[in-house]
Amino acid sequence: MLTPDLRSDIDKIWNAFWTGGISNPLAVIEQITYLLFIKRLDELQILKEKQATLLGEAIAKPIYTEEQKQLRWSTFKDLDPESMHRMFTKDEGVFDFMKNYGSKDSAFGKFMKGAVFMIPTPRLLSNVVDMISNIDMKDRDTKGDVYEYLLSKIATAGQNGQFRTPRHIIKMMVELMQPTPDDVICDPSAGSSGFLVTAAEYLRENHKQAFMKEEFNNYFSSEMFMGMEFDPTMIRIGAMNMILHGIENPQLKDVDALSEANSSFTEQATLILANPPFTGSLDNDAVDASILKTVSSKKTELLFLALILRGLKKGGRAAVIIPDGVLFGSSKAHKQIRQEIIDKHKLEAVISMPSGVFKPYAGVSTGILIFTKTTTGGTDKVWFYDMKADGLSLDDKRTELVKTGPNETMKFPEDFADIKDIIGRYKKLSAEANRTRTEQSFFVPVDEIRSNGYDLSINRYKEVVYEEKKYDKPEVIISQIKELDKERISALTELEGLLKN
Repeated sequence: MLTPDLRSDIDKIWNAFWTGGISNPLAVIEQITYLLFIKRLDELQILKEKQATLLGEAIAKPIYTEEQKQLRWSTFKDLDPESMHRMFTKDEGVFDFMKNYGSKDSAFGKFMKGAVFMIPTPRLLSNVVDMISNIDMKDRDTKGDVYEYLLSKIATAGQNGQFRTPRHIIKMMVELMQPTPDDVICDPSAGSSGFLVTAAEYLRENHKQAFMKEEFNNYFSSEMFMGMEFDPTMIRIGAMNMILHGIENPQLKDVDALSEANSSFTEQATLILANPPFTGSLDNDAVDASILKTVSSKKTELLFLALILRGLKKGGRAAVIIPDGVLFGSSKAHKQIRQEIIDKHKLEAVISMPSGVFKPYAGVSTGILIFTKTTTGGTDKVWFYDMKADGLSLDDKRTELVKTGPNETMKFPEDFADIKDIIGRYKKLSAEANRTRTEQSFFVPVDEIRSNGYDLSINRYKEVVYEEKKYDKPEVIISQIKELDKERISALTELEGLLKN
């Protein structure tokens, strides 16, 4: 958990970059990520050295040779600023070593080809290295929290409607889907890999026994998680995020997920968690033909739903964030994708979220679709939930709200009542059968949804109860006003008397 002191330390590092001349948020995060990774390599080497000493054996697969000692964090952090900067920028120096870490054919090596060291001055590098050295990040959880906090500082939307998914929303979706050790987990619009690392942390917390087997550890580190991302900066950040969370060989593809280059993504995943780009528009010749067979559209949010259906194995599950328009849009393509999911697969839930969840990036209203790929239908009734709030204010500031209890403040947004209620109710859907449509969650039969043109807007089915409010008669209100006037005149008279005395 990030303490106020730790947040303050990270803010100081962030501010140091800005005052040092690097103002692009993604560039700042990328440079900090490189330093965190270099520090991580040294920590792994120290761990290997301790194990070798304990066993009285030679170090197995050392990260650094004795000749490369000067490239280690624990060595160069004590150098003067000029020497440290030269150590980073020279050929076969610290930065080159990081770029070439591992196999050149590995996914990591491929992503790092475009990495550029951008810290311009020895003074800035030395200051940042000192500050990072003083932050206690010994355990994996703290490293992950630090990284997520850095990512939260991206305050502008990316290209084609991309923006960071709030961590508490990711955690809620992962809790709803409950990943298992047998899953192949994918995010086809991976970005910073938030869904993938959160799924990994869920497995660590809820399936500890699985990690006692070497076979599963190997699977977890190299095959279990898949992601696609075409932005080279984001895929580097995502790869680093996964490595810092203990996924040592992330299976990320630097590819446009909707293009023909990704046509092999067919029936590969058993669980997909995603927040695809909204508001994007692509020409048909940029989209793989097999996707267009499912939905003929240029809208990225519809095309990604078709891609997700293609990428899931039969029986695979998905939780996907979509803009509200997907739920009720009247175009042929909107109806086509809703009908595809409802009639040919099994739509299980529609969770409506308030419009401020993605502020300050965007104010669009969103929802979450949860469905299972069956190819034979199976939708009988759909569970709807109307999320009123997510634990943070719905303005640009997104400050934490106060719990319903007296003088009690939330520790985390995921503690908020609606989020806990969604998770609790979804895990016990059988108990929802008798809920009425005036309540926050309820079931709707599939035949009713079909009769409404496959409309999935919760407002189409929710019933509003209007309470009769009684007001006093006009003559009573006039009498009350006259009485207030008398009291006002009396108070003024008394005040005048006091002033005369």
